[in-house]
Amino acid sequence: MAQTDHFVIVSETYPPEVNGVALTVQSLELGLRELGHRVEVVRPRQTEASPSRDDHLLVRGAGLPRYPGLRFGLPSGRTLLQRWQANRPRAIYVATEGPLGWSALRAANRLGIPAATGFHTRFDDYVERYGAGWLRPAVFRWMRHFHNRAQATLVPTEELADFLQSNGFEHVCLLRRAVDTELFTPARRSLRLRRDWGVADGAPALIYVGRIAAEKNLPLAVRAFRELQARQPAARFIWVGDGPARAALAAANPDFVFCGVQRGDALAEHFASGDLFVFPSLTETFGNVTLEAMASGIATVAYRYGAAREHLVDGAHGAAITNGDEQAFVTAVCELAQEPWRCLQRGQAARAAIEHLSPQSVSEHFADLLQSLRWRSAA
Repeated sequence: MAQTDHFVIVSETYPPEVNGVALTVQSLELGLRELGHRVEVVRPRQTEASPSRDDHLLVRGAGLPRYPGLRFGLPSGRTLLQRWQANRPRAIYVATEGPLGWSALRAANRLGIPAATGFHTRFDDYVERYGAGWLRPAVFRWMRHFHNRAQATLVPTEELADFLQSNGFEHVCLLRRAVDTELFTPARRSLRLRRDWGVADGAPALIYVGRIAAEKNLPLAVRAFRELQARQPAARFIWVGDGPARAALAAANPDFVFCGVQRGDALAEHFASGDLFVFPSLTETFGNVTLEAMASGIATVAYRYGAAREHLVDGAHGAAITNGDEQAFVTAVCELAQEPWRCLQRGQAARAAIEHLSPQSVSEHFADLLQSLRWRSAA
């Protein structure tokens, strides 16, 4: 039997919050548990009624501005020092760069506990999208300082690893993402759901899944759909998710179908019932939804970076567009959506291409990385 250990995962977001970081953290936690490891999660208390769990340490948090329903953790260094002195973990994994993550890294450094961080979010890109581009260099320096206090920084793509290493990030390690191909599958396609959306027989249903927020570059998706609709008036655009831009988007586009946040089987059914996944974001560190769309057998149009660069083959699984080429993005959406047979063919090829991304293999690699960490004094 493989060696089992005690690990701690620190995250400022966790389900039922719906975002890529929260879902990835939960997947890593469950994967370690299935391998027999003892896992403790440190995270903010989401509501006053949050249930207590022996294996989850709930700390104080505060609401995240402009993101209702999301919170960040307040510094908890003293609590973590006392807890880890009494029950020392083999290693910790810090998934987020907020105040809680910072205090966890400091506590681990003081106690000589090896730590890994996860590079999940390009906050330097986000500040530019929200009109504070002048802060971008300072934010990037902060992120580098934060991650360099750990013994490893885990990233999901070779592209990101090369970028960070060329910009002064130390000890960057590749940890690929997995996708649950039993949950996300073409078998969940639902004609009933398509009728509920108002999709006529033979008409294309475009689908977007993710945060409805400024940093997702959503006006481009709207533009692509409107050009398609001029040629295919029966086309429908389905939106799954929520966020600060939803109300304005819905008001400006009353014909769009907004399904809200979906989880589990319902999310998988929504994915599989679309015809073309449209993902215009240029701020993703990875983009888990790209893998979920591919696993669902849905042709995909996305920019060629993150998950799309690693797994989406242009012309075979949909279209992987050169970053920033908006006209090519619009053209690809229109051409694919007007040819249902091509969407179906490319969706089937996409499904076949990612069936090997086993959650178990990723969990085993994650455990190996944590077990291999060795303490070194942080700068």
